[in-house]
Formats: sequence, C-alpha cells, structure tokens
Amino acid sequence: MTVQTPRRAPSLDRDASRTRGRTVTTPPPAPPATKRKRRDPLWARLTVVLGAVLMMASGAGIVGSKWFISNATSAVSQDNLLGGTKKSAAEGGNSLKGSIDLLLMGVDARKRWAVDDLHADTIIVLHIPASHDQAYLVSIPRDTEVQVPPFAKSKYPGGTAKATEAFYHGAQNGGGWAGGAQLMAQTLKNATGLSFDGAAIIDFNGFRGVIDSLGGVRMCVDQQVTSKHMVIVDGDQQMYIGEARKTGKRMEPVVHKVGCKTMPGWRALDFARQRYGLKNGDYDRQRHQQQLLKAMAKKASSSGVMTNPLKVNGLIKAAGKAFVLDTGGVPVADFIFTLKGVAANDMVLLRTNNGTFSGNGRGREQFNEVTQDMFQAIRKDNLADFIINNPGVVAKEK
Repeated sequence: MTVQTPRRAPSLDRDASRTRGRTVTTPPPAPPATKRKRRDPLWARLTVVLGAVLMMASGAGIVGSKWFISNATSAVSQDNLLGGTKKSAAEGGNSLKGSIDLLLMGVDARKRWAVDDLHADTIIVLHIPASHDQAYLVSIPRDTEVQVPPFAKSKYPGGTAKATEAFYHGAQNGGGWAGGAQLMAQTLKNATGLSFDGAAIIDFNGFRGVIDSLGGVRMCVDQQVTSKHMVIVDGDQQMYIGEARKTGKRMEPVVHKVGCKTMPGWRALDFARQRYGLKNGDYDRQRHQQQLLKAMAKKASSSGVMTNPLKVNGLIKAAGKAFVLDTGGVPVADFIFTLKGVAANDMVLLRTNNGTFSGNGRGREQFNEVTQDMFQAIRKDNLADFIINNPGVVAKEK
C-alpha cells in the first residue's frame, strides 16, 4: 500500500494537489481531459465511523437529501460522550465552519463482560482542518501515563493511570459507557490541550458486522503475527481463545501472513488488534487500526455500497449495533454535508513518539516534545505546516 505524503497547507496551490490518479474527461467547453486523483469520499468513511450513511458515488454527488440521511442514521445510538470537554464558542464549538476534532474510542464489549468492566484499547483523534479537504488520524498510545481527574459520576477520586484505564474509571459505579468516554475526553484534554466537536465509541464486536456489510476490506500485513485473541475451531469456526477452550474441540492458531488480501470482518479486526509479536508493539497496532479505518472508507466509497439501497440498509443496521455517537448537538446530516469535500485518499495517518516506545522509567509512556508540538498544531489548526517541518510524524502504511 503506498503512503500518501501530506499535502501543502490547504490554501496553497489547492487544485494542483488533486491532479494525480485516473483520467477524467470533462465536457465542452471545459479543457481537455486531465489527470485527477480518484475522489473516494472521506465522508463515506465517516459514515462508517460515525454511523452516517448515504453519500457520494466516486465523488459524483450526494445520494439522498438531508432528511433522508437523518432518517437513515437514526439507528445509531447517541449519548453525551463529551461532558465538559466539548469545544467552547471561543474554540469554534457549536459550529462546523472551523476545524473539527473527533475522539474515537474502541472497546471490546463481549457479552460475558460487565458494561463497566471495559478499557478503551483504541484511542484515536480525528482532525479535519477548517478547509474541510483533509483528514488526519492520530493514535494515543494506550499505555501513556496520564493524570486522570476526579469524576463524581463514577465516584473516582482521581489519580495517575494509563490512558486506556481512564475509560474504565469513568464507567464504574453506574458511570457506564458515557461516563467512561467523558472521563477519557477530560483526561486527554488535560494531557494534550484538545477539546472535541464530537466523539464515538466503537464496539469491536459490532464493528465486525459493519466490515462484513461492506463485503470485507483489503488489508496489507507487513509482518507475520499469530493472534493472541482468536483461534480456528474444528477447521472452520473462528472463536475467542477462552470460549474455544470450553468446547474441548481441536484448535488451530490464527496466523496473519505477510501480503495484501481482502479480509472478512473477524480477520481484519483481529489483525488490527494485535500488538504482541510485532516489531514496534502497540505502535504497529495503532498503525494497523488507522489502516483499517482507511480501508473501510475506501471500500464504502468505491464498491457501490452507497448507491445500493439494500446494502445501505444492511450497513445502517450494522452501524447501529457498533457505535455510540455524540456530535456535540450538531445534526448528523450536517456533519455529513459539511465533510462531503474530504476524499478517502486525503486521510493522513500520523504517529506519536516517532512510532516507538517512549518510556518514563516506570514502564509507561510519555509524549515526547515533537508529539506535544503536534497536539498544539492540531489545536491551532496549522497541522499541515507542522507536517511539512516534521515529516517523520507521517506513518508508513505498509
């Protein structure tokens, strides 16, 4: 998979940055056919990530009205996930005219686990600049040492913890998923200075159905790894290891071998969740998770899913089981239409701490100086310029 290098600041030579990819013939009196980059709408991906559907077919135009989109996305659960971390009016909150920052949290909500017995093993900040023509994914290392503030809703007194544990502490004593997300958002705001326009909790198990509704996604495995979560039972049934042992049946390891292939939901998710056995551990896992979101976006925008009513309905139902969403009071349809100019190929994957473990001597991580500067660039909405001066923050996709 090729790596997209970050474009220049959106205000500079904007049209020239979109002259790669397929040839498009424009009707008279337009100029002769020119090279244009394939417009795989990012908002087609965001409909997957945010549970919002019905969008463009290869960038040709919007499928459906705002009313239709609002009606379709009503299946997605919504809750207050931001608490007091929602952007203030001074920060550009309550408006989609400026930059947009979304907090994405992934949890493993298996049936046998209690609602409050969850950690956010995936933490991603999605930044869209005010130009609304680019998108950046920044993963927060799960083992980053953070100061978690007191949280009355879950009776948590506050303390030092790993970033992944902030969600757990907020979900205790009836705090639930919303409490976990609120405490996570507040913890990250204290650690990075970022406030958010919206947030989403992604249930890994429900996410599998979204990927299957897309017909699988193409993923590239860059280093062989054996799953620490799943096995094959009786030669054809994939199960979590703990559940498989109870069957007493023959088990085979799930091995993700090097190469690019279309993966069904269970395999794509399992690969994206591995960290043990990878060269850079959690950092490789972060990169693979970012790749999965990008692969889903591409598949949604290029496979005809969004123009097929039956497939759209299936995707809506799957998304409704996979997400809890908070758009900060802004209608989902407004989010969709605001982001319609962002293309799938315009998603840039960014890494913290140079993509390697940056320990603090206590077995936990801390943000290095470049990473802290990157968070400030996000807050000030000058991330494009920051990347030009710090190209090492761009993650290789393969």
